Amino acid sequence: MSAIRIVLADDHQVVRAGLGMLLEVVDGIEVVAQAGDVDATLRAVLGHKPDVLVLDLNMPGTLTSLEAIPLVRERSPLTATVVLTMQEDPEYARRSLRAGAMGYVLKESADTELVEAIRRAADGQTYLNPSLGARLVAMPEKPTGPPGDLSGREVEVLRLLALGHTNAEVGDRLFLSVRTVETHRAHVQQKLSLSTRAELVRYALDHELLGGA
Repeated sequence: MSAIRIVLADDHQVVRAGLGMLLEVVDGIEVVAQAGDVDATLRAVLGHKPDVLVLDLNMPGTLTSLEAIPLVRERSPLTATVVLTMQEDPEYARRSLRAGAMGYVLKESADTELVEAIRRAADGQTYLNPSLGARLVAMPEKPTGPPGDLSGREVEVLRLLALGHTNAEVGDRLFLSVRTVETHRAHVQQKLSLSTRAELVRYALDHELLGGA
């Protein structure tokens, strides 16, 4: 059988190097490209059409990692996505699987779980970290989709603005230009029919967007 072709996507070079070393000694797996942001990830997927994309959940880019997952399915239907993350909140696992990911692995368990998740994903099967799977089954499902028809990126901008950050600070945190932040803010205010920061803060509080701040 031919090797499972992998694209590794993580914004930390040291992490990518470690993952590469972990996978290069595994028979039947070949890392064909690496990427450090969402935009480079999408280019790598389109260029190589890998069997599996190993994707960090928190990377800079025009889109969020969660927003990129369905794009990968659309543009490279034979590529399965395995999320590799530090996010232990089961809700992130739920969102990732709902977006189309075939696997969800915690970085702390990568040495024992990642290879199995990759092989299952390449075979069309789903893999979920066992402890997260148990917690996911036990927790009630939250309403689907972001509030007010906002995109994931718009929710991030709204949350940071509501926490008191300036447009420039939001841009620094999300790796966006100030102009892009201003555009997202304008879209948020238009969609929600809000005009002041106080109204944005109240909306964020009412919809529990400030948790974990």
